[in-house]
Amino acid sequence: MTQISALTALNEDEKMFQGEIARFAQQVIKPKVLHMDETETMDPGLIKQLFETGLMGIEMPEELGGAGGSFFMAILAIEELSKVDPSVGVLVDVQNTLVNNIFLRFATDAQKKKYGPMLAASKVGCYCLTEPNSGSDAFAMKARAYDEGSHWRLEGKKIFITNAKEAEIFIVFANANPEKGYKGITAFIVEKGTPGLALGKKEVKLGIRASSTCEVLLDNVKIPKENLMGEYGKGYKIAIETLNEGRIGIAAQMLGLAQGAFDGALKYSKEREQFGKQLADFQGIQFQISEMATEIEAARLMVYNAARLKDAGLPFVKEAAMAKYFVSDVAERVASKALEIYGGYGFIKEFPAEKFYRDAKIGKLYEGTSNMQLQTIFKLLD
Repeated sequence: MTQISALTALNEDEKMFQGEIARFAQQVIKPKVLHMDETETMDPGLIKQLFETGLMGIEMPEELGGAGGSFFMAILAIEELSKVDPSVGVLVDVQNTLVNNIFLRFATDAQKKKYGPMLAASKVGCYCLTEPNSGSDAFAMKARAYDEGSHWRLEGKKIFITNAKEAEIFIVFANANPEKGYKGITAFIVEKGTPGLALGKKEVKLGIRASSTCEVLLDNVKIPKENLMGEYGKGYKIAIETLNEGRIGIAAQMLGLAQGAFDGALKYSKEREQFGKQLADFQGIQFQISEMATEIEAARLMVYNAARLKDAGLPFVKEAAMAKYFVSDVAERVASKALEIYGGYGFIKEFPAEKFYRDAKIGKLYEGTSNMQLQTIFKLLD
């Protein structure tokens, strides 16, 4: 008889890995959450620990200094971290599902050998695609790349770049041949300290405040010819394919957020007494908690399914878009209901509910808005 396991069942390695990340999140990250949120900074010591524990190079092969894990393990890590702080979750997410992913799939052997160990051990990367007039219409970008014989020269401005403040390796998308439209877009590797590369305004945000979001300015930035990433004119392909995987990462972040908000609300409902009874004894509260738990379970099934499909080499783009769309919606609803279960206490910073509520909104906006996910889903329906 064929043995069938649940989609959410983890093998022994995955269980051990999940447990280690959960302990790290509780013991190392949790004490720092409030201070990082209030100061809008990612603790530098925490970033160092994320590298030391292998969380910044989960899929990076061992020969390049990484952990040699699966994409699914990266998704588990993002989920566990986001239960405690979605800001840390997205830092790890962008490093693994976008930046490292690009190097693993599109870099030359020389580029992998040079940058892989850096990204796995010590250097944060960022993904520079969005521009002031190029958001959902990502390929309307104005950043230019000029072939000047011995080098490339980059000019332009990027906005809303996650991890930019901490980054030392920048993946920059620019159009090397505007006459060809999106087929002129090419990706480049730019290192921190390159003359002409600078950070502009650091955004003050509603949520995930410890995660840096900055402008990246390119003014006469000259880089070696070998810093072209992938094929000339195929930057659009790199962007689309990495964002397809990145959607699963954001869905995992929102899943972790929803679970973290839920866990806190459930615990509070069993501690808080009103009218001589625990909140959890009231049927109205029980119904809300049950609805939240059901939605989170559905969300987890979608996220894990998309990640498992990706690891199996099967089509996953529709499932990834569905997961990001659905789970970001679930996260917003669960965070809102969780805050209400706390009552007035949910509105103050002493309890985690208000931060989860603020952090949840970004899920519908970045790495493809909810409307863009719906458009993708429709295109892929049979």
